[in-house]
Formats: sequence, C-alpha cells, structure tokens
Amino acid sequence: MERRRFIKTSATLGSALVLGLEASSFKPAMARSPVQANDDAKSRVVIAHGSDLNKTDHSLSQPHLARLLDATIEAFFQRPAPAAWRSLFSPHDVVGLKVNCLAGVNLSTHPEIVSEIIDRLLLAGVRRQNIIIFDRRNRDLIGAGFKISQERGQVQCVGNDQSGFTEQLFEHGAVASQICRILTQRCTAVINLPILKDHGIVGLSCALKNFFGVINNPNKYHMNVGDPFVADVNMLPPIRDKVRLTICDALTAQYEGGPPFMREWSWPMDSLMCATDMVAMDRIAWDIIEQKRAENGIESLEKAGRKPVYIARAADVEHRLGTDDPARIQVVRV
Repeated sequence: MERRRFIKTSATLGSALVLGLEASSFKPAMARSPVQANDDAKSRVVIAHGSDLNKTDHSLSQPHLARLLDATIEAFFQRPAPAAWRSLFSPHDVVGLKVNCLAGVNLSTHPEIVSEIIDRLLLAGVRRQNIIIFDRRNRDLIGAGFKISQERGQVQCVGNDQSGFTEQLFEHGAVASQICRILTQRCTAVINLPILKDHGIVGLSCALKNFFGVINNPNKYHMNVGDPFVADVNMLPPIRDKVRLTICDALTAQYEGGPPFMREWSWPMDSLMCATDMVAMDRIAWDIIEQKRAENGIESLEKAGRKPVYIARAADVEHRLGTDDPARIQVVRV
C-alpha cells in the first residue's frame, strides 16, 4: 500500500461529461441524504465499467483498476479525482473502510480496490495510521485476502470481534444494538465498500445492508425481509453521520443464492458503483439484480417472497435516508 501517483483518466471521463451532468454541490459530512437539502435535486449513481481488469494469472490488473476507480470518482464529482478526494477528507480525519468479507475471496470487497482507495486517501493528506479497514470478524477479513494488522504508524486492519463493541445501546425504531468501537470511538468518516449480491432472506445486499456488519446483533434483524430493520440500523447516529461515500465493488456480482458465493449464479460485472445516497444506490442495484434474474429465467425477488421493501422504508418520511424514486435518480454509465 505504497503511495502512487494518480493515473490520469483517459477518454472514459470525457464520454461521461458528454452526458451533460448537472453540477453537484457536495458537503463532506452529510447527516441526511443529499435529496433532503433540495427536493428538486436528483441523486446521482455512477456505474463505471472496466476492461482488461483480469490478468492471465486471474489476479487483477492494478493499473486498469486504478483507472476505473479514478473514472468512477471523476464522473460522480465532476472534477479531477485528486480534488474530489481532498474535498471529501482532510488530514484531521480518521477514515474507516467498511468492507464486506462474509462470502470469502470470490465475492468480497477486493483488497486491490481497497489498496487504490488508500493511496488516494494518503495523497489527500490522511495519515496512514488514521486509515482503518474493518468488518465483522478477523477470520472474514483473512478469508477475503486481507492481513490483520494494528502495527503502529501503519494502516490498520481489524475485525470487530477483536476491537469490540460499545457498552451503550443505540436505538431507533425497531432496533437496539451495540456498535463497533472502530466506528463510534475512532472514525470521523467512513467509506462504505459493499458487494452487489442477492440475499436469501432480505432480497438484496448492497449499500444499506452492509452496515449490519457494524452491530453486535444482526441475526435479530432479518425477519420480515429486513423491514424496517435495515432502514432503522442506518438511522443510528454513528452510521448516519459518518458515511461520506459508498463505492460498491461490483467486479463480481451475484443474482441468486446469496449471501454466500455461488459460482453458478455469479457473473463478472467488471464495474464499480458510486453514490452518496445509499438508498438510490440500492434501488439501482435491485434493478440490476432483477434484470440478471430475468435474463437467466429466474423469478423476480417479489415472486420469490424476497422483495427488498426496506429500500422504500429507508426513503419514507420517517427515515429520509435517500430516494428510491427512479425519476429522482440520475444513473451515469461510464
């Protein structure tokens, strides 16, 4: 995870700008959805597709991945990638990288993507020791290819089972949970790094569902297709107030059989998704899953009894975490 120069984004950015994107005014520490500040605004979701990402030895090509990440960020923020990262984070921030490692190496947040993000945080002025990779358990992180480390002066990587949870219960609506100390006591900001996949109980696992990985009792909140629990978890202040950016790792995605990896229902989407509105991202992710299910002759999530209704709940007047209205979501494909 050494510093590297930003790789200049090529014509992919130019093609995105031709789409005539409206200017976006982004404030780094948003406690509520960007939609709430201006009800006429659209929530932007960028879907950036890469090529030549895989090398002959089945590892990822770091230069191609770097270009894909920069194109994703530049298309979303409509400014050069270094300036976008500096607008998001300051040298005073402690930045948590909430990865998703439940399904093992084949369907987890790629360490190579995390490495590129770390490089950009360093160039934005965040100190190396103030970057923390975290997820539920050490064994999950190891199984996804990360190395557990709490070495002084270096990037930290640790599971919540080692770092622990608060004694305090955080409550909203139907949930009452302890939250990991990494999020509550150490981080000033969080980058959400979920996976795009089907979920056998709540229908979809993407942006909002990833924060079940910061509470002590996620097993209690899967009933009723996760409604209202997924939305209520995301209302807990340490989550709601600290998430500044969501980058979904959709290099490999899965449309059935999740949350574990099932090779027969996965496909190489070769994409990154970016948003500050997690509800909007989940709404678009749901569409992608449904399209892939239809292409492969599998019934819709609604017919399967797993319609992810928690997405609409997260957008309702009580939660206002974002928008699930397709007319108020601007999808930009790069």
